[in-house]
Amino acid sequence: MTAATLAAPNVARLFPTVPAGGTASFGAFVGACAAAGQLVVQPRMGFSDPRRMRDGLERTKSAVATTVGTLTIDSYTRVGAHAAARAAVAEGTPLNGYPIATHRTERTRALLDGVLDAGFPVQVRHGSSRPEAIVRALTAVGLDATEGGPVSYCLPYGRTPLAESVDNWARCCELLAALAPPPRTPHLESFGGCMLGQLCPPGLLVALSLLEGMFFARHGIRSVSLSYAQQTDPAQDTEAVRALGRLAEEFLPPQVDRHIVLYTYMGVFPHTARGATRLLEASARLAVRSGAQRLIVKTAAEAHRIPTVWENVRALETAAATAALTERPALSGDPADSEVYREARAFVEAVLDLGEDLGRSLRTAFARGVLDVPYCLHPDNAGRSRSFVAPDGRLRWSEVGAMPVARTALRAGRAPLTSDGLLAAVHAMARRYDADEAAG
Repeated sequence: MTAATLAAPNVARLFPTVPAGGTASFGAFVGACAAAGQLVVQPRMGFSDPRRMRDGLERTKSAVATTVGTLTIDSYTRVGAHAAARAAVAEGTPLNGYPIATHRTERTRALLDGVLDAGFPVQVRHGSSRPEAIVRALTAVGLDATEGGPVSYCLPYGRTPLAESVDNWARCCELLAALAPPPRTPHLESFGGCMLGQLCPPGLLVALSLLEGMFFARHGIRSVSLSYAQQTDPAQDTEAVRALGRLAEEFLPPQVDRHIVLYTYMGVFPHTARGATRLLEASARLAVRSGAQRLIVKTAAEAHRIPTVWENVRALETAAATAALTERPALSGDPADSEVYREARAFVEAVLDLGEDLGRSLRTAFARGVLDVPYCLHPDNAGRSRSFVAPDGRLRWSEVGAMPVARTALRAGRAPLTSDGLLAAVHAMARRYDADEAAG
């Protein structure tokens, strides 16, 4: 049996648990696919021209893979520069994403007509710490799935005060729930497992993703996904995904639908096409073996430019074929026995101990350095933590500041990381996979 046969085009649309028509429920679709043993793959695709955007969605839908669609929003809209977005659209200037708050509602509805359905939900991806206009626009056109979070769409992307972002995201959750009432099921994905893309040890990534999922649930969202970005060691990454699933069972309300989304490596990508493809394939195997239900892919063009529609589709099909040929192991052992689980739980409990209001507790945690993202320059991040890639490939702490990390987890006697050492660590994965290609 070939990979193409195993990864038939969107076979999940044939599942009896996914209705043939009606409203597309993002969380329910991914859940049905997971129950049928299918990994959902998704691009990070966005174009300002509605015709090109529709072509991207249509070709994603018809790919030899089980897919969901993406509308990635442009930079002007992300930062609230709507006048600049309107001017660009009026002048015909291409943007680096779809300006959903600028295009007329009727135009976006026409873009989605005949593409969006219960077997092909579409998610809006953006990167905004001020998402209200985006939420209003996406719900107006019949969509109800997006992503982000009060921490993950604040600290890495600008200088918006964390307190402001927390308030913005509380309103965003409540607005999304209000503007997409039953029978629609609004869905929010935490970007917390992708903080800075790389060099953040998994315990903190897992904790941030879970805390944002809990924040969403406390503000009225009943379907969430928790993210984790592929890092430097497959065994450690498997521990992290399993720990995230276990912690979600323990801390999220049982009525909240949830799944885990894995991101193909978010750091510096290999420059060779084969090296990039090998890294993508490794992420697909990781997704299957760790039990993730959805995978956000990257393409072989990532190191050079914005990918084309064809390159996105090729990445989707490569990931799907790899996943189809990867054996799903019988996962043994208790995830709670892992180092990642213990560290992540310590972070979560430390934040929850700061008070009942989770938004306020998150602000306090960062103010006190209880949460501290390494190499993050945002003014509200303490900036006292440091990490490194150990000789065995695992990400570890070298400095923890005030965080609740056991001192035994630190590398005793390790010299401080220099700028040259940091650059080497940032490029390590790209060099590893490019070197494998050269050696082959």
